[in-house]
Amino acid sequence: MMNHSLLVFILLVLVFYTGEATSSTKPHIIFILADDLGWNDVSFHGSDQIPTPNIDKLAQEGIILMNYYVSPICTPTRSAIMTGRHPIHTGMQVDVIVGDTPYGLPLNETTIAQRLKPLGYQTHCIGKWHLGFFAKEYIPTERGFDTHFGYYMGKEDYFEHTTLEDIYWGFDFQKNGEIYKPVFGQYSTEIFTSEAQRILQQHDPSQPLFMYFAHQAVHSADPDQPLQAPAKYVQRFPTIENERRRVFAGMVSAMDDSIGNLTQTLIDTGLYNNTVIFFSTDNGGPPASFDYNYANNWPLRGTKDTIWEGGVRGTGFVHSPLLEKPKRISEDMLHVCDWFPTMYRLAGGNVSELTNLDGYDVWATLSKGTTSPRKEILHNIDPQRKLSALRRGDYKVVIGNDYNGKWDGWYNATHAVDDYNPLPLRPGRVSCPPRPANATTNCKPTEKPCLFNIRNDPCEFYNIAPWNQDIVKELKARIEAWNATAVPPGNKPADPKCDPKLHGGNWVPWVNLTTPQ
Repeated sequence: MMNHSLLVFILLVLVFYTGEATSSTKPHIIFILADDLGWNDVSFHGSDQIPTPNIDKLAQEGIILMNYYVSPICTPTRSAIMTGRHPIHTGMQVDVIVGDTPYGLPLNETTIAQRLKPLGYQTHCIGKWHLGFFAKEYIPTERGFDTHFGYYMGKEDYFEHTTLEDIYWGFDFQKNGEIYKPVFGQYSTEIFTSEAQRILQQHDPSQPLFMYFAHQAVHSADPDQPLQAPAKYVQRFPTIENERRRVFAGMVSAMDDSIGNLTQTLIDTGLYNNTVIFFSTDNGGPPASFDYNYANNWPLRGTKDTIWEGGVRGTGFVHSPLLEKPKRISEDMLHVCDWFPTMYRLAGGNVSELTNLDGYDVWATLSKGTTSPRKEILHNIDPQRKLSALRRGDYKVVIGNDYNGKWDGWYNATHAVDDYNPLPLRPGRVSCPPRPANATTNCKPTEKPCLFNIRNDPCEFYNIAPWNQDIVKELKARIEAWNATAVPPGNKPADPKCDPKLHGGNWVPWVNLTTPQ
């Protein structure tokens, strides 16, 4: 009897320690990037139109980021995530990479995936790339990712996976560097989720995993049918009268289900307890048919591709059982560049050995609630449109303008322009002061720099520059200091050799860098 009991005890010990040995000591890292998601498109920020229960659960049980900033538009934000460097330092600061233009994230830039590979990580890229594909050296599987399942460009049809870029039209869905046609007719959000679940289910838990899951949702598709979602999602929102906003809500809801399914798979596979989930939008939302879309940033000012708060204040959170002080709303200042060193540090890397970074390791800020090391954020310097914006402490300076001021307004949930009524204050919502009668006219940034106290006035109602010229001067000097370190924009003119008609109807790399040009 004693021998039998001893044998059972030994077997249990062996099982226990064998199970422990199969779990990675380094955390799994999941980075979820939404596309064009507005501040008021998730219910944890106060949206009463679009419930996002799965996103909300992760956010509310993690750290909700109230002062987190991204770039005004897509490609620059993605370049910052990948490199930890500000777009002005990588040539990605102007507009986005259009499919017919032969440039990309410079090859001398090391991506986060390339940094994590030597630390033992298996790396996967799902969804949108948008960092260049004109030559094969620029595609995800050549930039540190073991796999890629998704598309190269900025937008496409959610079902057909085709897109029109300028005058060129073709199919863009890739699997590990090769055109992949079996997905034709299937909804992007659902097939991306299935692929992510498959990877998690087949993953060896003894190896740390990095998954960069860049949703197509909720970016618009081509102009002929810009907003797309299966009927089962759209039908969830019968009370939204505006049809475009109703379909948009279905797109958000599909993404929310995706995140719920991904989280459940992490739990089912035993990976969840050792996983850190980062969630971010790539820029503010495009409301009122901007870019054919119907997102919402209420009550923030402006839209995607503007340097107002509605264009650069990002919807984001961090969730993990590894957080020491979860269930918090953080007011700390954070920037998209900070994710690179933070993830590298989590993976066991020595951040002090990295050079030329613009980001900070903010894990202590997130996990323990310590004060963020970041005191300043350069929103952008665009030398072509002659605009710039920078926040330092509570103050933000805005110089120049986008679209001749067309998108400088405030857009409520019904997308009425300049119709401001304060929302009831509750956790996760932005609190703004009463709106003055001259809110639309007191700032003319193409004539003189405007100054706002963002802590007290996140809606950018009150231009306080006239009586704070000393602060304006200080912030302008900071922009000039940043500009002295900038590299020229990498944008290139269109190349007709990209034409999918020359490549079997597909968007694929068309330049051979090993052949003299």
